[in-house]
Amino acid sequence: MSFRRSLAAIALVSLVAGCATTIAPTYTVEKQNIMRIGGEKPSSKEPTVQSTGSFCVETSEVWHEDGTTPDGQTLWAKDTHSQSGSLQVITLLAPSP
Repeated sequence: MSFRRSLAAIALVSLVAGCATTIAPTYTVEKQNIMRIGGEKPSSKEPTVQSTGSFCVETSEVWHEDGTTPDGQTLWAKDTHSQSGSLQVITLLAPSP
């Protein structure tokens, strides 16, 4: 009878000790240029303008907070916006003498 009680007590202590152990999560990101975990907000680049012949494309990259991990680290995601517009040529004429 005491063997059964001892066995039950050992099983209970083992169960409680096993549940009390926590595993610290680790997170990794393969593409740091589109998503980051933790730390401060990454700096956003200035918009760039590219001429493609008959029109121009303005591209901007903006980082924003996109939630948190279960342990409270901030998730940062990058948005890329492109906007096109027609190329306008302005001709300046010199005054005639």
